[in-house]
Amino acid sequence: MAKRDYYEVLGLAKSANEDEIKKAYRKLAMKYHPDRNQGEGAKKAEEQFKEVKEAYEMLSDAQKRAAYDQYGHAGVDPNMGGRGGPGAEGFGGFAEAFGDIFGDIFNGGAGGAGRRGGGQQVYRGSDLSYAMEITLEEAARGKESQIRIPSWEGCETCGGSGAKPGTSAKTCGSCNGSGTVHMRQGFFSVQQTCPHCHGTGKIIPDPCTACNGQGKVKKSKTLEVKIPAGINEGMRIRSAGNGEPGVNGGPAGDLYIEIRIKQHEIFERDGDDLHCTMPVGLTTATLGGTIEVPTLGGKAEIELPEGTQHGKTFRLRGKGIKGVRSSYPGDLYCHISVETPVKLTEHQRKLMKELDKSFRDGGERHSPNAKSWTDRVKDIFK
Repeated sequence: MAKRDYYEVLGLAKSANEDEIKKAYRKLAMKYHPDRNQGEGAKKAEEQFKEVKEAYEMLSDAQKRAAYDQYGHAGVDPNMGGRGGPGAEGFGGFAEAFGDIFGDIFNGGAGGAGRRGGGQQVYRGSDLSYAMEITLEEAARGKESQIRIPSWEGCETCGGSGAKPGTSAKTCGSCNGSGTVHMRQGFFSVQQTCPHCHGTGKIIPDPCTACNGQGKVKKSKTLEVKIPAGINEGMRIRSAGNGEPGVNGGPAGDLYIEIRIKQHEIFERDGDDLHCTMPVGLTTATLGGTIEVPTLGGKAEIELPEGTQHGKTFRLRGKGIKGVRSSYPGDLYCHISVETPVKLTEHQRKLMKELDKSFRDGGERHSPNAKSWTDRVKDIFK
């Protein structure tokens, strides 16, 4: 397959300067690096990464670039008698840029690690998650609460050194105290956290028994948490710096409080709206009347028209919840559930039969829905 133009590979014009070439390479190498592309697209990304790397090797070297600009690929392909090729000449510029990218990937870009003063690896602490269960009323109105979370304090026995009293930590022999080691893969050198000292740069031969060599002991602390009004299920509140402590002086992680709302006996929440099912007696549904319905702010009234059917929904505007990011509260939807009388006395049975007979004698006007349904059934079985 014919090679693509190197300038096209990097998305540059032929007039691009050295800084533009390096910047384009860094961006594309980060995009196609194998460590950032897993799964189905890994093979294609690897090929694109190699193509980008080769283009940078050529264009970052002034001599090779001049040969390429004059003769094209033939000017830099050693198999075609050209003057250059992707060999040791000009490798310095490539290695420099490539090393910078590995630093972005492994030293704080995605992993939260970095360097302090060219020495030990510095790591940000891990984030913590805390599930808090609250009632629907508390979610609607907001609340202030206290929670207890794990915390770390410096070990008093060893003074935070991690070494048994009377002893001291020693410089790690594997990384010479830097906290990192370099592994060679072909002509690439990959920097990794030292597996022996785990990035601390020190080895503790005789650890403190009180903290097991960590220099800190696990405690717990109480936090004041303010739950904003209108918060919903699954939302999270971030408490900065209250996660796990960092390593080697790195910043602490964050604490994320995830909200869980208890199931309510009456209401179901749908965004900012509330829904409830309101049982209504047969007589009230038939004759109509005023019924009281509960809301989160007290009671409200609904006027039922005569002949209200089961499943009828009434909307009470503004009786829902005002969400965290909402300008107005939602609505309350009351779904009518007409109750059929049960456990009738003989006298009540007699009255119901007389009532039923009067309905039948009155014809279709008492049960328009039943008549319509019967007609549809007849049409199906014609």
